[in-house]
Amino acid sequence: MIYHYKPASTNGAVWWLGGMLRYDPRMSAGHHHHHAHGPKDFGRAFAIGIALNVGFVAIETVYGFLANSMALLADAGHNLSDVLGLVVAWAGAVMAKRAPSPRFTYGLKKAPILAALANSLFLLIAVGAIGSEAIRRLFHPSVTEGGTVMAVAAAGIAINGLTALLFAGGREHDLNIRGAYLHMAADAAVSAAVVVAGLVIVWTNQQWVDPAMSLLVAAVILWSSVDLLKESVWMSLAGVPKGIDVDQVAAELAALDGVEAIHDLHVWPLSTTETALTAHIVTDRAGSPDELLAEARAVLHDRFRIEHSTIQVERDHPADHRTC
Repeated sequence: MIYHYKPASTNGAVWWLGGMLRYDPRMSAGHHHHHAHGPKDFGRAFAIGIALNVGFVAIETVYGFLANSMALLADAGHNLSDVLGLVVAWAGAVMAKRAPSPRFTYGLKKAPILAALANSLFLLIAVGAIGSEAIRRLFHPSVTEGGTVMAVAAAGIAINGLTALLFAGGREHDLNIRGAYLHMAADAAVSAAVVVAGLVIVWTNQQWVDPAMSLLVAAVILWSSVDLLKESVWMSLAGVPKGIDVDQVAAELAALDGVEAIHDLHVWPLSTTETALTAHIVTDRAGSPDELLAEARAVLHDRFRIEHSTIQVERDHPADHRTC
C-alpha cells in the first residue's frame, strides 16, 4: 500500500513504499493538492492567557473564602476550568503542527478538534458544579461581603477581557481558538455579573443575590458551550464543516468546462482550520487533465476555502454515481 502525502518543507512528493520513506521532487501536486499555509500561531496568546488566569484563580479563591462569596468561588472554579481548557487547546495547536509520517500521513491535524471537544466538556462540568452549589446556597444562605466581591470581580473583567482579545482574531476560522475565546469572553461577562451581585448586596443586603447570580453564571456558560460542543462532535465524526454545502460544491465542479459528471464526492474537516475533499470527475478532457485540475482546485480554494483536494479524472461515466 502506498501512503501519499506532501510535507510543507518540500515541493515534491513523499510516500511510504516497501518499508522505506521515499521522496521524488519530480512529482508535483498532480491530482492531489494542498497549500502549505498553516493556521496563525497563538502560542504567545496561550502562554499569556494561562499565566494571567492562574494568578487570578488564586486571587479569587482566597478572597472568595474571605468574603464568603459563592459567586467568587464559582467564578474561580470556572476560571480553573478555563486554565485547563487553554492548556488543552494549546497542546492541540502544537500537535497539529507535527509533520506527516508513515503512520499519520496527515500529521496530527485533528488534535485541535479533540481539544475543542474536551473544552466543551470542561464547560459542562463547570456548569454542573456551579449550579449545584448555588442551589444549595439558595436554601442555606450565608453572609457575603459585597465590597470585596465587587473589587475582585472587577479585576476579573480586565483579565478575562484582555485574554479574550488575544484570541479574537482567530475565532472565526478555527474552532479550537473559538473555544478558547468563548471561555474567556464568557468569563468577562461572568465577572461583570458578579460585580452587579456585589453591588446589589451592598445596597440591599439581600444575600440570595449571590447564589442567584451564580445560577445566571452557569446559564451563560451553558449557552456559550452548546454550539462549541455540537460543532466539535460534528467535526470529530468527519461531518461536512460548517458553511460548506456539498451540493453547491458538486454544482461548481460540474459547471467547469468539459465536466460531464461528479461522483464519490466527500468533504470533511482535516483540522479546525483545514478542509479536505476527494472526488471523481468524468470528463472528455481526461487525456490532458492538468488545466481542468487547476481550474477545479482554484474553485475549491476560492469559493469554499478547501485547500486539500484529491481529484480522480475519468473518461467513462460510471453506471452508478453519487455525490456523497
